[in-house]
Amino acid sequence: MFNNSHLLSWIIFTPLLMGIVMLFFPKSLERFYRSWALIASLINVAFSITLWRGFEGASAEMQFVEQYSWLPDLGVFYALGVDGISLPLVLLTALITPLALLGTWPSSENPLKKEKFFVLMVLMLQSGMYGTFLASDLFLFYFFWEVVLIPMFFLIGIWGGADRVYATIKFFLYTMVGSLLMLVAIFYLIQYHAVRSGVPSALLSNFNFGGFAFDSTTLWSALTSEQGLLFLAFTLAFVIKVPMVPFHTWLPDAHVQAPTLGSVFLAAVLLKMGTYGLLRISLPFFPQAAVYFAPYFYALGVFGIIYGALCAMVQKDFKKLVAYSSVSHMGYIIIGLFSFDTVAMSGALYQMVNHGVSAAGLFLIVGFLYERLHTRQLDDFGQLAKTVPWMAIGFMVVTLSSVALPGTNGFVGEYTILIGTFQVAPTVAFLAGTGVILGAVYALKAYQLVMLGPVSNKSIDRSHLHDLNGREILAMAGLAIFIFGIGLFPDFFFGKSRMALEAYTKALQTVLP
Repeated sequence: MFNNSHLLSWIIFTPLLMGIVMLFFPKSLERFYRSWALIASLINVAFSITLWRGFEGASAEMQFVEQYSWLPDLGVFYALGVDGISLPLVLLTALITPLALLGTWPSSENPLKKEKFFVLMVLMLQSGMYGTFLASDLFLFYFFWEVVLIPMFFLIGIWGGADRVYATIKFFLYTMVGSLLMLVAIFYLIQYHAVRSGVPSALLSNFNFGGFAFDSTTLWSALTSEQGLLFLAFTLAFVIKVPMVPFHTWLPDAHVQAPTLGSVFLAAVLLKMGTYGLLRISLPFFPQAAVYFAPYFYALGVFGIIYGALCAMVQKDFKKLVAYSSVSHMGYIIIGLFSFDTVAMSGALYQMVNHGVSAAGLFLIVGFLYERLHTRQLDDFGQLAKTVPWMAIGFMVVTLSSVALPGTNGFVGEYTILIGTFQVAPTVAFLAGTGVILGAVYALKAYQLVMLGPVSNKSIDRSHLHDLNGREILAMAGLAIFIFGIGLFPDFFFGKSRMALEAYTKALQTVLP
């Protein structure tokens, strides 16, 4: 029977359990597979609403805690918990999943090959994403972090584009290198706790704002100190996932080759696993090292904002343009996190959610156009607004969110990051602010080329071009509600995170040099 004391386990494992049940469906129910995944996602929406309603925003502590011994000899627990930092990301995952499924429903004329396995991978991916945000044990966090790789490997490798094998291997190798370093660091921390307390443990609470030896007399001493090495081991894994320049090259290839549903999950949720890892582990575990290396992350964050925007401006492939825009937007989150300012770090958390919503919408638009015209080249579009007015409206809404127009969710995140960063690093905030201008240039240019510009390639067959169907309108309407809802009433969506963020930054300030 459903029990609130196990609510987090229900959220994590409901998609996977329903995927296992689906394996026993006969082939005659083939057309029901995607509906089954939608039902699973809606069940988790209900669970997530229950979680949000029952969450006590006045407390900064972990809530809905579950903890059972898993690998006692290693001190590993099946430990779950949610606080104001992880709550918005759980809700983001719950929001994106049904909208992504609705927006990428295969047409009867173009059914998806191996539909059952595809849906199983989507359901497995959901469980991994939820588990990453809800784990309160380092090894359990790593376990779910790695689980996510498996379905993404197959989603890109089987249902991707012509160069899917190259993109899949590149994605897998990049993320595995960082993950192996993180695993070594986790085992070091388990042993570290065993030496000092006599009991091995991987619980996150044992290391929050803990003191590891750190020598910052020279760059070499900082790099080779205990805290410096641990910080870099975890942080490299996280910034590869973000991805932060110069570790970003896997992302455009993965996005271009991935099916639309894979791109939506990748941009909306998976990238946020990296920034969440920074916020949950790298900064509070190793604060002195984080402060020491913060100028480098400022520089890389600002460079990523400008570089990603400039790359997006020159792209001819619509999907690659959106991919580079993600590289640019994630740079804001990096500088917000490493500012160590309460306002900026709050903005970074907000922007994780806000970018997830707008990026999902943009990739859905790319998918709608590709399904109808079988091209992603910007020069192949033009003059579409009159033919597909509902698509044009949806595209404009997510574009305005992407360029951070006041009244949209994008403005809430980027403005908060820049204001907070300006308090501690005005030059960084000024340089990052140029990305807002560049972002408007490439985003509005893309909209103009697709919906309003001249038709450059008249060889493209437009006879089958049709506007959004009911499912697609529902998906875009759901995103629009959150774009304007968060933009106009941000406290309603993020109010329950305030106490946790204030306690987090206060505790962080007490251990900073």
